[in-house]
Amino acid sequence: MNTTIATLLEQKDGAVFTIPSTVTVAEAVQEMNARKVGSVLVMNGLRLAGIFTERDVLRRVVGADLDPKLTPITKVMTAEVLTIEPTATVQQVMDIFTERRCRHLPVVVDEQLLGLISIGDVSRWVANSHRVEAESLRQYIAGALST
Repeated sequence: MNTTIATLLEQKDGAVFTIPSTVTVAEAVQEMNARKVGSVLVMNGLRLAGIFTERDVLRRVVGADLDPKLTPITKVMTAEVLTIEPTATVQQVMDIFTERRCRHLPVVVDEQLLGLISIGDVSRWVANSHRVEAESLRQYIAGALST
């Protein structure tokens, strides 16, 4: 669990889905649906301005009875975005996901966006690491590995 988030980012395809801060909710949702993702990062030029998630659609748009075609994304996005650095460990990120009840963390260094880590990315990494460990133990028990 001491593996850095940089390692997980290297294993991803590198695509980070962003939208400009000038779009409406409807345009953001259309982009999320087209990309089949649960969140998009909202950018003001090259600067991270916020994050917009499926949860925001439910609570801040539908729940507030706002018109998605008329509502600017900046009105309903999360502007105070919690970010992490690539040196953060998987364990630290798992703790943040649990404590903060969030599912996405932008990876940033010196205000430069490097990527996005999701709870799905971490879950896949943990499952794969357990699979590799179990296979190593099976081989050891069967005598296929030396000590």
